[in-house]
Amino acid sequence: MADSGNIFMVVAPSGAGKSSLVNALLEQDPDVLLSISCTTRQPRPGEVEAKHYRFISKDEFTAMRDGNALLEWAEVHGHYYGTPRDRIEESILNGQDVLLEIDWQGARQIKHHFPEAVGIFILPPSIEALEARLKNRGQDAPQVISKRLLAAGGEMSHASECQYVIINQEFSLALAQLAQIVGATRLRYATQAARNADLFSSLGISKTVA
Repeated sequence: MADSGNIFMVVAPSGAGKSSLVNALLEQDPDVLLSISCTTRQPRPGEVEAKHYRFISKDEFTAMRDGNALLEWAEVHGHYYGTPRDRIEESILNGQDVLLEIDWQGARQIKHHFPEAVGIFILPPSIEALEARLKNRGQDAPQVISKRLLAAGGEMSHASECQYVIINQEFSLALAQLAQIVGATRLRYATQAARNADLFSSLGISKTVA
């Protein structure tokens, strides 16, 4: 039987509002589990160990990578990020939906392991809005903001690799759209068949997509 949990990958350039949307979705939908990534960068103000990231050393990261303990990994803005394998595989096998905040490189690697994973790209309404958000959040030095803006164009060019695109101009609308995508995905044939195997059997319905 196919895994009954879904994988959602939320991808965006830094400053597009990805984390705010994800956190709001998690508050209103307790059936979505956030995958906690590993990173070698230092915590930003307000970030908590094992809630936002697992903050580890480069040596620890290398050991996990070489031990095949990561589904994906990438170097972003001079720091390493990766997704631990064990928790995701166990979660979807048990019917738990998992959400990953991830960059386009990581999303591509996750798709290699899980072709049915759903990619959702968050776009800013403009480059000017993206710059303003990066400055207003007060987390990065000016030179880091400049670096992120330079990288944003290349990152957004990979939006076509995702099935869905949300333009985050009005937060409440973008959140509603994100929730709609999650809800619709749960109604896909393969997911319904895996989660309702007994019903499908009793009705004489195939558990595999034609």
